[in-house]
Amino acid sequence: IEAFSAGAAKGLEDHDRCILARRQLERKLMDRRSTSKLPALIDYVMSRPIVSAGMVAKKLSVTTRAAQDLVAEIGLREATGKRRYRAWGVL
Repeated sequence: IEAFSAGAAKGLEDHDRCILARRQLERKLMDRRSTSKLPALIDYVMSRPIVSAGMVAKKLSVTTRAAQDLVAEIGLREATGKRRYRAWGVL
């Protein structure tokens, strides 16, 4: 029973962390145009543990350069540490 309790506590911590991350990302949506792709990007990033520019570009129907600009605009953390084949996530 203690293992179930510890697992549930860890799950709640992860849930709280994800909710806090989403709120912080949604703060950047204030004063944006209604046609902005940022809300869709936030939904996509929160549904995946890690995303690349190609994945974002395909999902949002934008170019890879536009995807990189959108990711930079909301300030995701880079997971790869490289300039080429970058990947970002909410860590």
